[in-house]
Amino acid sequence: MGNFEKVYNRNNTRSVKWDMRSTIFQSDEVLPMWVADMDFKAPQAVNDALIERAKHGIYGYTIIDDDVKNPIMNWISKRHNWKINKEWLSFSPGVVASLHMAVQAFTEPGDNILVQTPVYTPFYSVIESHDRKVVKNPLQQKDNYYHIDFNDFEDKLKQGVSAFILCSPHNPIGRVWTKEELEEMGRLCLKYDVLILSDEIHADLIYPGETHIPLASLSEDIAAKTVTFMSPSKTFNLAGLQASYIITSDKETRETLNAQLLRQGHNMLNTMGNTALEAAYKYGEEWLDELREVLKEHKDYVISMLEEKTDIFSVTRSEGTYLLWIDCSKLQLDSNALKKFMNETAKVGLNAGVDYGEEGKLFMRMNIACPRETLEEGVKRLIDAVNNR
Repeated sequence: MGNFEKVYNRNNTRSVKWDMRSTIFQSDEVLPMWVADMDFKAPQAVNDALIERAKHGIYGYTIIDDDVKNPIMNWISKRHNWKINKEWLSFSPGVVASLHMAVQAFTEPGDNILVQTPVYTPFYSVIESHDRKVVKNPLQQKDNYYHIDFNDFEDKLKQGVSAFILCSPHNPIGRVWTKEELEEMGRLCLKYDVLILSDEIHADLIYPGETHIPLASLSEDIAAKTVTFMSPSKTFNLAGLQASYIITSDKETRETLNAQLLRQGHNMLNTMGNTALEAAYKYGEEWLDELREVLKEHKDYVISMLEEKTDIFSVTRSEGTYLLWIDCSKLQLDSNALKKFMNETAKVGLNAGVDYGEEGKLFMRMNIACPRETLEEGVKRLIDAVNNR
């Protein structure tokens, strides 16, 4: 179905991941395993749909009709057991852009916004660039696994928080939150009248046997206080086509958000993004299921190799995403020296954990969504670097 073993040359394709190596890592010799896109081709049905659309040759303004909305609704229902109405849908080029719009629409300068750290780096700029304040609910690591500190979570809400940006599944730690955890977060946000902005872009990228539960699917009350952000971009490797959607069941909340999207000109999709979204959700399910098996195999490989061949690295236990959160504290390097070691000695381009918050300063994030040949080379470089240092 999907060709997940073939190595594609992505150089000179204006790829952020590959063509910015010298800028990001100061070397073209670095193997890039960082930014969250995959080195796999999108499903063939998506590529065929894009080619067929391109044959028409006219790329004027496009509408988002039921042929796009119905596949989204069907996908959410089938994959995540959540029945949504088409009226709940809004659209924008990307989840990060949508979060910027939501922060502007629902909060005021000086407001406190809660995040659970270490967390996806754009969350900080989404908050701080609009003169809002980041409030941290640091996740607690125990036995190589992360948990929510609910006492701290409630204390922060008590102190006055306008919104909570949830990352579900969580990036970078790979947690897929349980129903009980989601219910408790929802309960506390209702208690303190806090709006939940739920980034669920990795919802489909969970390992076999795990279940992602959309927060807003838990109850009508929680849904009324939740704005959910989703996209096929991570799922099917479509980030460059810029297509995402927002699910908001509460009419007043939705109208407020839509007004902000309209003011900023972010309320449309481009022609090719529209086409890809429709095709992915109609025909991409088998491809995705195969991908999830591949990612599980890749995760298990990385863990087994790093644990067998070194006594340095510890990979955080996770249930989703194609991102591994690697504890490098046994190298006894500070965050700057750790980045230098990875770039110059191992020659593997990873995301520096400190960028996700001070809590991640001794970690690195690895993208395993690549052909096995690439993965094995990256792991070999890490092992050789620590064993020969």
